Amino acid sequence: MADSVLKIKSYQFALQIIQLVKKLQKEQNEYILSRQIMRSGTAIGALIREAEFAQSKSDFVHKMSIALKEANETIYWISLLKDSSYIDNDTFIPMNSNCNELIALLVTIVKTSKRNLKN
Repeated sequence: MADSVLKIKSYQFALQIIQLVKKLQKEQNEYILSRQIMRSGTAIGALIREAEFAQSKSDFVHKMSIALKEANETIYWISLLKDSSYIDNDTFIPMNSNCNELIALLVTIVKTSKRNLKN
């Protein structure tokens, strides 16, 4: 998984999250929601990196499943920020799209890995 698409995309997404949080805190003095999205949005890539050195196939599936949960939570925070007018559509649309892309990749990996565990 050295240069996998998922690894690269999750890292780039984490950088987007960090920039968003900086902007929210600097321009709007928003610290509660920004901390939540920082935690969940950066956890995705961290869990993917952890999965690289999973102790077993089931540990790999477990870590990827948690990354999927964090990505789903991040969609919630992005939507909440948009619907509460902290971010506009120009910020929301690419972030939502990127996170949904991560979710699609993670769903595929988790499903395939679970099938391989049974075989």
